[in-house]
Amino acid sequence: MADQGERAEIKSWSVPSETGEVRLDAFLRRCLPQLSGGTLASAIDKKVFWTGGRPGRKGDKLRAGQIVTFHGPEEWLFTQPSPAKQLDVPIIYEDASLLVVNKPAGMATHGFSGKDTQTLANFLVAHRPDLLSVGKSRWEPGLVHRLDLDTSGLVLVAKAPAAFDSLRLQFRRRKVKKTYWALVWGATAAEGTIEFPIVHDSRDRRRMHVLKNTDRTREPVKHWRALTIFKMICQRGNLSLVEVEMATGVTHQIRVHLAVIGHPIIGDVLYGQAGSETFGLNRHFLHARALEFRHPKDDRRIKVEAGLPEELQEVLSHLKMKP
Repeated sequence: MADQGERAEIKSWSVPSETGEVRLDAFLRRCLPQLSGGTLASAIDKKVFWTGGRPGRKGDKLRAGQIVTFHGPEEWLFTQPSPAKQLDVPIIYEDASLLVVNKPAGMATHGFSGKDTQTLANFLVAHRPDLLSVGKSRWEPGLVHRLDLDTSGLVLVAKAPAAFDSLRLQFRRRKVKKTYWALVWGATAAEGTIEFPIVHDSRDRRRMHVLKNTDRTREPVKHWRALTIFKMICQRGNLSLVEVEMATGVTHQIRVHLAVIGHPIIGDVLYGQAGSETFGLNRHFLHARALEFRHPKDDRRIKVEAGLPEELQEVLSHLKMKP
């Protein structure tokens, strides 16, 4: 994000005469549809929107003819990701319809406003600007799915609207095989299936948690069916390297599912035990290693793989674990 001292040219919006009384946040959503609700709320909190000679608050009531002015860094008003040619993301596979990249840990898949400049989306628009016309939103250029910030590995990107629709349909119908490797605490079973539904944690918006049978008798909450299949690759002491197939695609699914059966991922600060050994990692040990899907043009089966990044290989070497 630009320095707060670098002000953009002041922008302003007038409440139309046909509009009755309206809240500031609702009015700004109409004026700036490219911003997510969370991003807009954050901008209002940072006092960049003024009305009546003072910083506005989200609940302020506006009347017809009232003026709202913007006093903030211009990135807040961008309508698409800014190109970032300096970012380095390996392209593992590419043809006329799609590409598959190997996202590093620590890089978000996409941002929500122009203040986000170090995401995979910023890399994509720098190297494939035509992707801005593909996908659900310009903030997600061609992105068919996403990975957590600290999960490394393969991300599938469509290069044309028809390819995007085809690949998204495959995801919805669970026709895409997504394979991960994770290093977890504890000696796991040789193989297993985890099928707890997942819900948002009402006490911590960063977290998800599972909905167990005993929870289902309470007041219904919005939840997502989730199916995770794993098999043990190798074990050493109180550690297991597992291969995980993510049959569904719920936020944090693998992390929360493995944690709930007593096998949290090494380095996972959100779902692991506080103070646990990380073996020098600044991330969790979860890597999206393979993707299998049907090509949107000719229906041939495509399989793309990406080996473990160096920092994860070093952990296995240190532990003398050989996949």
